Amino acid sequence: MGLLDNQRGLVFGIANDRSIACHIAKSLIGEGATCGFAHLPGEKNERRVRKALDGIGVAEPWLLPCDVSSDDDIDATFAATKERFDTIDFLVHSLAFADRTYLKAGKFPETPRDVFAQALDISAYSLIALANRAKEMMPKGGSIIGMTYYGSEKAIPGYNVMGVAKAALEASMRYLAADLGEHGIRVNTVSAGPLKTLSSMAVGGIDEIFNWVSQKSPLRRNIEAGEVGKTAVYLLSDLSSGVTGENIYVDAGYSIVGL
Repeated sequence: MGLLDNQRGLVFGIANDRSIACHIAKSLIGEGATCGFAHLPGEKNERRVRKALDGIGVAEPWLLPCDVSSDDDIDATFAATKERFDTIDFLVHSLAFADRTYLKAGKFPETPRDVFAQALDISAYSLIALANRAKEMMPKGGSIIGMTYYGSEKAIPGYNVMGVAKAALEASMRYLAADLGEHGIRVNTVSAGPLKTLSSMAVGGIDEIFNWVSQKSPLRRNIEAGEVGKTAVYLLSDLSSGVTGENIYVDAGYSIVGL
């Protein structure tokens, strides 16, 4: 028996085999879940996602091209999901984007309006848009999680506009939890420590961040992606049936350190 037997849902955000969403998917499937995988449109993106999923044992994944900055794309994704699953039990939002030109120490004051708006749209508003559609497919309740990072709370050199976007994501999570709770839908975020993903490697000074966390976190190490996957299982299963509106840290304890 798996913790997620007979549970179905959507995973947004796999870009390659290093993506946090890929490790989350591996953990969910290992506990019996059935997943659909939404990815950026384009043949190259689809090939990368197929390769990543093949690496975790998903030979014939159900893939859905979706640009979350497009309401039409989101509507089409959920229409296809309704036709295939009828209802869903969970949704994983592991999405973020900002122009890497402005992800360097000292560049935040130079952030253009359009770069700011795009980062907030893709990284934060998309959670609201996806949750609103998911609500209609969760008649018996469900669970939604988003991925965030400590740079939403403290100024991390180089994280810049993405930190602002993650702060908006976490605030959105709390308001969604407040409004969707009456429908039996729980909404939480996971604040993961730094991992070597496609997104993180765009942040200026990321190697220094890895070194600092390994020296200063209580566990004296960086986290492993599978640890985030296990936390996702907890939040998407009945183990966390009384948990909503929370930001769960998986960061080797780094967030508790003051100096």
